[in-house]
Amino acid sequence: MRGIVLIGMILLGFSQPVKASDDSLSRIKEKGVLVMGTSPDYPPYEFLATQNGQEQIVGMDVEIGKKIARDLGVKLKIEKMDFDSLLVGLETGKIDMVISGMNPSPERKKSVDFSNVYYHAVQDIIINKADSKIYHNKEDFKGKTVGAQTGSLQQDLIKAQMTDSSGRYLTKITDLILALKSHKVEGIVVESAVASAYAKNDPAITYIKGGFTGGSDQKGSAIAFPKNSKSLVDAANKSLNEIDKKNLVDDYLSDAGKLMAGNTKNNTMLHYWSYFAKGLGYTLLISAISAVFGVLIGMLLALMRLGRNKVLHDLAVAYIEFIRGSPLMVQIMFVYFGLGLLVNIPALLAGIIAVSLNSAAYVAEIIRAGITSIPVGQTEAARSLGLSQKQTMLSVIMPQALKNIWPSLGNEFISLIKESSIVSIIGVTDLIYELRAVQTATYKGVAPILVAMVLYFVVTFGLSKFLLHFERKMKHDA
Repeated sequence: MRGIVLIGMILLGFSQPVKASDDSLSRIKEKGVLVMGTSPDYPPYEFLATQNGQEQIVGMDVEIGKKIARDLGVKLKIEKMDFDSLLVGLETGKIDMVISGMNPSPERKKSVDFSNVYYHAVQDIIINKADSKIYHNKEDFKGKTVGAQTGSLQQDLIKAQMTDSSGRYLTKITDLILALKSHKVEGIVVESAVASAYAKNDPAITYIKGGFTGGSDQKGSAIAFPKNSKSLVDAANKSLNEIDKKNLVDDYLSDAGKLMAGNTKNNTMLHYWSYFAKGLGYTLLISAISAVFGVLIGMLLALMRLGRNKVLHDLAVAYIEFIRGSPLMVQIMFVYFGLGLLVNIPALLAGIIAVSLNSAAYVAEIIRAGITSIPVGQTEAARSLGLSQKQTMLSVIMPQALKNIWPSLGNEFISLIKESSIVSIIGVTDLIYELRAVQTATYKGVAPILVAMVLYFVVTFGLSKFLLHFERKMKHDA
């Protein structure tokens, strides 16, 4: 997670200067779309449910977003991403507002504007039902490990008011629930509505009152907007005032509860086959396109590095070393958010670009190693027969090099399928994203993981057998 924080700090340095006039509201009305960012793993605030055969993001926060969009006379578009990426998305212009059970802490107010608080909640602690006789309040967790969502108010509360406890912070609530059940943590600090939602739908867990003190416990949830967006904030506050007067939040929570109950009526993995099928489809699409462009760009980089042009050689070396020396997660974040300051790149395309560029650096080294493994005499013999340098490379060197590097290329393609799973951090609905969606919908932690593991194995095992077939054929033809 340090990589995400770092890239967020870097991106802030690229932020556009603040405009003298506030055109935030007029800009939204002009484009006719209000983009809401959320992390749909926090029922009943926001979560995934199947409606009319389609996977939809639903919950109290979504209904609030719809209300604001209707009042503004625009359409609502929802962008999903990890919770700790939401403010980076807001500050880089990927989204117009964040509605995701976010608390308006003083630290966040330094970089974004907040609406009025639309929902006040106290903090509870989710525990395993088998431990209900052990834990009664936060004081009972001395010397124990307690979990919370990364970058959340609950994380701050653990650090400030549970100083005798160890904290473990994860991005997804579903991962925290799994950590609780496997006794990696003994409790999870969440808002009361979330604690109640999970306890009602999972008989293995329950919750206790947190007993946290101070004003920070009562801040509640508010909507985040880009800094200096007063006109847009004022418009949102008008909608929130109407929601408050009509007590619509209770209606939204009731509707969310019904959808959650519908999710668990049939929570077998077979019932959610369409989620896994969709995720697998996106994983294969990203992997296939990235493999093609990775090979093409990698070939170009390898030739540049082997060439006599010093400038091209140095550029290729610098690119390869830089890409190989930085995490793929940071590269994906930079393409999606960093380049997004200049061009609005959709999440799927950003994922494909980042994975392709990352793969190209490794493929380039594989191809370079294959080319240099061919004896120099092969080149000299081809040139003596009158072949040009290009003809020698394409007709003599590369066919032999391909036989040598085929196993390494195959390993890279297989790794690509598994490594592409990181694109889920920017909301791409690949297999890992859908795995988490099923976890949220069914309140089951291990079963969706097992299904995803089997699907990854089937795909990678099938690909390895396919590649082995061609490897044997090459040896036979030789």
